[in-house]
Amino acid sequence: MQRFNGTITGTERARMFRQKPVTVWLTGLSGAGKSTIAYELERRLISLGHACYVLDGDNVRHGLASDLGFSREDRHENIRRVAHVAQLMNDAGLIVITALISPMHEDRAMAREIIGSDRFVETYLAASVDDCARRDPKGLYAKARSGVIGSFTGVSAPYEAPAHPELRVETASQSKEESVAGIFEYLLEGFLDRS
Repeated sequence: MQRFNGTITGTERARMFRQKPVTVWLTGLSGAGKSTIAYELERRLISLGHACYVLDGDNVRHGLASDLGFSREDRHENIRRVAHVAQLMNDAGLIVITALISPMHEDRAMAREIIGSDRFVETYLAASVDDCARRDPKGLYAKARSGVIGSFTGVSAPYEAPAHPELRVETASQSKEESVAGIFEYLLEGFLDRS
């Protein structure tokens, strides 16, 4: 199938939005702070006039991925779909912030390939299983440890931490504000118009 290209260039969109399109791919265990940090970063960017959107893993599963479960194959397909949506939103000139566990290295590598390395900022929200279980905002670790939830990342399913992410955010020891500030500073250096 032939791809059709519009007449508006990426440079024109970047000038209009005062930003370079980028996908900040937040990855980490359940409870590491992905959604919290994603929405706080979105709020900060929007308050400064930047066009952005959060693709939250839980929300995506209500529509785009509502037909998928949590098997290895379904998780792979979920990541593939989200990456394609992020790529389209980047083409529109937007900053995209994804909040997905995305536990496997090969799936994150696939997302990078789909989106493009120059637009993909792998951001590892580093917090141990014990730190996340202490927070347990949804009560999921307790259910996973008691066997109510099967194939739960970090308990009964693997999580492959990024070896060389663009950003590593220590959410176990940093406040929400500190975590967001670190990501924002990274974006300011390479993707945001300072004017």
